[in-house]
Amino acid sequence: MSLLSVSRNSVKGLGGFKPIGAHLTLNYAVRLSAQAGADAPEFGDSSDEFRQLVIKPPRFVESKKTKKAGLHMVMSKDYKRADKIDPANVDWKSVWPGPRTFDPNSIPIPVRQGRLKPKARSFGKHANMELMKIPTFFHLTPPAIEAHCKELQRFCTPFPKELDTKAKCEQHFPLTVITNDYLHSSPTIRDPQARIVTVKLKVKDIPLDNHARDKFMRLVRDQYDEKTGTLTIVTDRCPLRKQNYDYAQYLLTALFFESWKVETWESEKTLEDMEVYEWDKNVSSKALASILKWTPDKLGKSVFHEPLKSEELKPEHLAYGAAVKEVVEGESKNGLDQYKTAAIRLLI
Repeated sequence: MSLLSVSRNSVKGLGGFKPIGAHLTLNYAVRLSAQAGADAPEFGDSSDEFRQLVIKPPRFVESKKTKKAGLHMVMSKDYKRADKIDPANVDWKSVWPGPRTFDPNSIPIPVRQGRLKPKARSFGKHANMELMKIPTFFHLTPPAIEAHCKELQRFCTPFPKELDTKAKCEQHFPLTVITNDYLHSSPTIRDPQARIVTVKLKVKDIPLDNHARDKFMRLVRDQYDEKTGTLTIVTDRCPLRKQNYDYAQYLLTALFFESWKVETWESEKTLEDMEVYEWDKNVSSKALASILKWTPDKLGKSVFHEPLKSEELKPEHLAYGAAVKEVVEGESKNGLDQYKTAAIRLLI
């Protein structure tokens, strides 16, 4: 079939050619009459049939009703394999041994994820892209973890039977180091928070005298919890966990030796310069020693004795000193009652 179309516009290159006001379409296709049907003569056939010249032929549109093909889900050959699995008797660690993409043919339970409308039912597990997006933890089920732990037991040593209480553990292992490991789905396995190291220690387990303890408490400031008596050091300045752990050990060592240092000006401090009340260095302890060791002089007056030594102090003496300290630091009804009870117990 050949078409020839001439428009109203002039054609460049043809001088003096004027636009034609008609639009002619010459169709040289051989069109047979309706009576001829499909028995059209071939080209060059010497037939008596006269070829027709059709100008502006009508457009024949064949209206064929075509049914829209339905969307059929292409299922794998073993898509019914999950129905044959018994959840109660299956060896799950062999079905799902490690982390992998969600497979609906291996899960014998109904799993749903995602929905189109707020109150609509969630989609099933077959051909569900939402379940394939998220990481699954079917390989970390309790039976699988128990099997892994049994395999790792041969590489471990039994826990000491002597450390059967928490007090014994704290006595033999006073230092507690806390670190965190993070497991997530990302291009890298490193997490910035994994570098943080927390070290906890009871201050009573550190060998300090009164002077060193007072200086130690001033250096640690708010890192010490008075209710639990625990010192907490958190290090996160270095990029690696090992570096932060070494830095925490360095801080503990520096605090310990710095607390035991005695400067020259510290020996010049008097009782009025002390920040805390120390009963064994004040007049109250000397008065107690004078009462217990009462010896009159030539004029019949009491002799003022030095404070009692640590080996001479009894429990009632220490209770009296603690009651005096509580009254001096903050006077309260409970403190006064405790001071009254300790004084009566001491004198009677």
